[in-house]
Amino acid sequence: MPEGPELHLAGRYINEACGGVVFSGGVERSAVSKNPEVPFSSEAYRISATSRGKELRLTLAPLGPGEPQDLVFRFGMSGSFRLCPVAQLPRHAHLRFLTRESPPRALCFVDARRFGSWRLGDAWQPGRGPCVLSEYQAFRENVLKNLEDKAFDKPICEALLNQKFFNGIGNYLRAEILYRLKIPPFEKARTVLEALKDQEQARRKKNPSLTLSKKLKLMRENPDLLELCHTVPMEVISAEKKLFDPDNSDNYAAFKNWLQCYLVPGMSSLRDRNGRTIWFQGEPGPMAPKGQASRRKRAQMKADPKAPIPKVTIHASKRRPRAAAKPPEPAAAEEEEKVADGPRKGRAPRGRKKATTTPALSKPEVLVKARRSRRTTARTGRGAAPTV
Repeated sequence: MPEGPELHLAGRYINEACGGVVFSGGVERSAVSKNPEVPFSSEAYRISATSRGKELRLTLAPLGPGEPQDLVFRFGMSGSFRLCPVAQLPRHAHLRFLTRESPPRALCFVDARRFGSWRLGDAWQPGRGPCVLSEYQAFRENVLKNLEDKAFDKPICEALLNQKFFNGIGNYLRAEILYRLKIPPFEKARTVLEALKDQEQARRKKNPSLTLSKKLKLMRENPDLLELCHTVPMEVISAEKKLFDPDNSDNYAAFKNWLQCYLVPGMSSLRDRNGRTIWFQGEPGPMAPKGQASRRKRAQMKADPKAPIPKVTIHASKRRPRAAAKPPEPAAAEEEEKVADGPRKGRAPRGRKKATTTPALSKPEVLVKARRSRRTTARTGRGAAPTV
């Protein structure tokens, strides 16, 4: 699921890819999308983006007369943006903004699982707290002054997903943050965070005149949980390779190498009370769900190219080979097509048929009837109703 860094990088991608591009016309929505139509059209307009936590705001600004249109996106499980030629639209492109150039391109909101959404207007979703990336100081104050909130009665791993206080933190980020501090994921959130409040008050009394540069130095040398909620996402954003660049999907390998805990072989995992899997090392903590065994991710074994290939011994079959079937005569073939095209009435009951006396037949008729009988018997074994 896209988290704060992915939303931030998506906004950066839009601004860089669409900075000098002029768009034109209306906004196209896919027929299967349940999100609202965008009532906007302009002969020439530009697109810009800004992110906040797990939301991204797109602004459509006309170059001539007309009012701008804002859209706020949530990416759900698989949302992303991509600028590509109209002739090569990706699958699941549920919202499209067309350029004025020829041949035209389209900025697409791509969402394979369709959990993403957009709404009209420039307002961020109510109830979301300050962004851990762009509003760090406000984020920190919002957490520490609200520790009496019932959200902090829960385990720290569950509290970290509460966007009212940790706007931008998701599943992989919470695992990486707790792992670096060796905090059990099912420790009570208030217990963990009240210790930070006490440490911060003691630090202020000890060094009341610390400059900003010294505060940042202390933050880098001895980060606490709230500081890592800012610095760990910043590592993803400032990575040497663009880990979530839509045009460089191979960079996902670099992202996997950056991970220290999430989905890493040797780490343990449990499901929290919301059904989300938390990865960790060591003891889970006193609030771990009861009756749930911790699972450990195993390392995937790769095939050794130098390993000898085992020899396979082929044993000859002792069964006698069957004689090749002769092609049916025209009369028998026509009769077989009629039976095959007829309705099937289910599997016939197993058992031997009673022998019946039949009148004597001439030699050619005897051969045709015998062949037809064998085919009907074989067909009956396959589930077709016998002919009577």
